[in-house]
Amino acid sequence: MPIASVVMANSKKKKKDRIDRNQVEKTVYMTKIEIPLNKKKISLILLGSIGFVTLGLLFTLTPDTFISTRSPNESITRIIGIITLTFFGIATVYGISKLFDKSAGLIINDNGIIDNTNFASVGLIKWEDIKKIKSDKLASSDFMLIYVKNPKAYLEKATFIKRKLMQGNMKMYGTPLSLTSLSIKCDYKYLATLIDEKFSEYKQVTQKREKQSEFKKPNKNN
Repeated sequence: MPIASVVMANSKKKKKDRIDRNQVEKTVYMTKIEIPLNKKKISLILLGSIGFVTLGLLFTLTPDTFISTRSPNESITRIIGIITLTFFGIATVYGISKLFDKSAGLIINDNGIIDNTNFASVGLIKWEDIKKIKSDKLASSDFMLIYVKNPKAYLEKATFIKRKLMQGNMKMYGTPLSLTSLSIKCDYKYLATLIDEKFSEYKQVTQKREKQSEFKKPNKNN
């Protein structure tokens, strides 16, 4: 084979390898992680929800049975029953649907966090949208608050009931997005550490790319 042909072939191969490496750097920098739903946890939550649904029905249909010094009014008892029935009725429907859900509870990849952990989950939360991540607690339950640049966009793509729940979250915590480990196969400490690490990893890669982009810009003075 002529020397010129060998040089040209090697040059093309090096160029192709360089393009391939660049493509990998642009598209794959984070190992995909999938955390499955925990059907045992979901079953326990479902049983609790069914218990409260039963109690809500009794409060609604036979409020006189529950009249006491704390709740002497049948109307108040009935209202409490309707609220209980509505909230835990939704939780029951959600629990049943999750028992048959074959999707992962949570996926972490290059694009962001794909959330399927609770009824108000919106699916993909992009890394580029996230401003900060914060842990909080309500009673004995830990959960993660995800603050995004465009909360309205996430509210708009949610269904009516999800949107109402997310709006309540927005009023209480300043963000419509939250994550919990209650329905997935990991504890909260592992989940919080994992997401913090991956978010830091994303920020480091983004900063590196920005520096590389600045370095590659042509110098106008030349």
